[in-house]
Amino acid sequence: MKKGILTGLLLLTFSAFGQDAEKVIEKINTKLATVKDYTVNAHIDADIPMIKIMPSNAKIYFKQKDQVKIESKGITILPKQGFTELNNFLSDKSKYTAVFGDSLKIRDIDTRLINIIPNSSSGEIVLAKIWVDQKNSVIIRSQVTTQTNGTVKTDYKYGSQLSYGLPSELKFEIDVKKFKMPKSVAADINKTSTDKKNTKTKQRTKGNITITLTDYKVNSGLSDSIFKDKKKK
Repeated sequence: MKKGILTGLLLLTFSAFGQDAEKVIEKINTKLATVKDYTVNAHIDADIPMIKIMPSNAKIYFKQKDQVKIESKGITILPKQGFTELNNFLSDKSKYTAVFGDSLKIRDIDTRLINIIPNSSSGEIVLAKIWVDQKNSVIIRSQVTTQTNGTVKTDYKYGSQLSYGLPSELKFEIDVKKFKMPKSVAADINKTSTDKKNTKTKQRTKGNITITLTDYKVNSGLSDSIFKDKKKK
């Protein structure tokens, strides 16, 4: 009898935590939903083991719900996990269960961990964790494990577009062996790996990509025609 009561209490507690966590995510989604479209300039610095990638500049166009176009003359590496894919996933609450975790201070910001558990095992996202600034309803850090790109950790910083939930900087930590690189970059990595396979030097397996975002133009009324001829990312 006591065991049954205890189990029931645990289930009720789990359910309450889940409901509260989903309310926090709902506030994040509500804020992001105020952004109908935007354009922004991106400066991209990539620190990838075994290869040198020069800093590059890009212009990013976005329009609800998931239209994205990137214009760049150089090699552009934009991990979708912390940029658009996670937001799209969180916007459909039928796809996951959300449960609170521990509190954590990140860069002097009080955050709360929310574990995101997909309701289906067939999707791209296997597991996600987000650390949320509940005061401002924004994600400060995320850790997303996917079927094809391994685990990507992202730190978010905010500036003038905080009210829209749009970051001023994104810093990604990727698993180089699992992350899908542009074909030219992947070829160089494979070549370098082959050249050094007989050396005793231990190569780093993690890489960093930092994207600085400036000159946002939000809700300017972008035309759908902008996205018709998408360039390969």
